[in-house]
Amino acid sequence: MLNNFRENLKPTLQKIGIVFAATGLSANFWTAVGLVFAFASATVYALHFDYAFVAGGILLLISGFFDIVDGQVARITKKISKKGAFLDSVFDKIAEVAIFLGILIGGYADGYLVLIAISLSLLVSYTRARAKSLGVQLQGIGIGERAERLLVIAIIGMAGFLNYAVIIVAIIASITLIQRIVATSCAMRE
Repeated sequence: MLNNFRENLKPTLQKIGIVFAATGLSANFWTAVGLVFAFASATVYALHFDYAFVAGGILLLISGFFDIVDGQVARITKKISKKGAFLDSVFDKIAEVAIFLGILIGGYADGYLVLIAISLSLLVSYTRARAKSLGVQLQGIGIGERAERLLVIAIIGMAGFLNYAVIIVAIIASITLIQRIVATSCAMRE
């Protein structure tokens, strides 16, 4: 859903890309930085100290910021590669699993809810990848893409309601999964 606003944000995103590309560091470097912040967020959630839900949310938002930076740097430097796209995708999934594991270890949500949320989140990503392999593009299809799911965790979590955030992620991921199955099925009929 947020991907649909990308065109409106293009000038701002390009400026961000220019600033970070000027460092001379590769897009893959910024992908790794995003993963490090995701691990830091997961660790903070797992440690469950006072206001860890706030610190974890802030670190998660920073991780999301670097998830934007890496793609912009690749575009600005014109170094978009299959390797970079692969690393970005895999690191995104590793980060997502780590975040949910941190939430689980920290005791912020019931284990079965975390399992449902992460399973549905990974299925949403899988449907996109599988559809793409069949020639169907699903970017922007669904109300709960990765960015939306992580924003729910970060923002609602910072308000102190991580258990509810996990439930909301499970709900929007299941809706998105259905939307993507339907969209792919319709596209394959044509």
